[in-house]
Amino acid sequence: MDLVLEAADWHLLTPYVYPAGWPEDEPCRQLLSLFVITNLGALALYLLFGTLSYYFIFDHELKKHPQFLENQVQREIAYALRSLPWISVPTVALFFAEVRGYSKLYDNIEDSPYGWPGVFLSMLSFLFFTDMGIYWIHRGLHHRLFYKRFHKPHHVWKIATPFASHAFHPVDGFMQSLPYHVYPFLFPLHKITYLGLYIFVNVWTISIHDGDYRVPRLLQHIINGSAHHTDHHLYFDYNYGQYFTLWDKIGGSYKSPSAFEGKGPHDYLRKLRENGPAHPNGNANKTE
Repeated sequence: MDLVLEAADWHLLTPYVYPAGWPEDEPCRQLLSLFVITNLGALALYLLFGTLSYYFIFDHELKKHPQFLENQVQREIAYALRSLPWISVPTVALFFAEVRGYSKLYDNIEDSPYGWPGVFLSMLSFLFFTDMGIYWIHRGLHHRLFYKRFHKPHHVWKIATPFASHAFHPVDGFMQSLPYHVYPFLFPLHKITYLGLYIFVNVWTISIHDGDYRVPRLLQHIINGSAHHTDHHLYFDYNYGQYFTLWDKIGGSYKSPSAFEGKGPHDYLRKLRENGPAHPNGNANKTE
């Protein structure tokens, strides 16, 4: 995040916003700048990629599903916009620790213990580490002590749209992002690589809520895509993973997506048109 902060200082904050006598490395200034940058960045990623996904990928036929709520898109966006500033508070504290030099982020490829191979290895390890962390945090949030207070608001959206991707309770949203922020304090990671991965995970989070279930056949039971996550929203206690199905299979929570078996939301809509209404998706409402 210090690369973004330096760019903001150079192009905008120092010449046009802050008093000339306020040093760029002063802690209060850095905290204030990081808070603004983090919120604007999160808002831009969410609205830009969420809007693109909603209009160009999301199948609007799903809005005819009986479990799609009235004014759902507006409600998803409103909930996300209320939550993001609160999620940013502990996030900024971690970004501040990075900027102050407490992480293992590095600037130059020469600083990598293994050069370019180390950069690519760190990308893979980041994905597997965060996938593991999110699996267990997400599964923990489904425990009865935490679910109703923190995670249930996200499960209001049974047939989610891309805008549901960030519509979390603030505690839920931050806890599921925690592995992303912890990784560079434990393992070396190139700063630009980290920035790219941070954007990627936000886009991926949007993608698993976009209702596009297409995955190459060979990867259907490896990649945790939108079909898997849709079943998580519908059936509650399956498919907690973020990118892969590995930890769901290890933890006994893997469910082959209903969309791959002719029993998904699109299939229900087709049968609804052919045969008339029936209870959608069996026991999908069992937790409500």
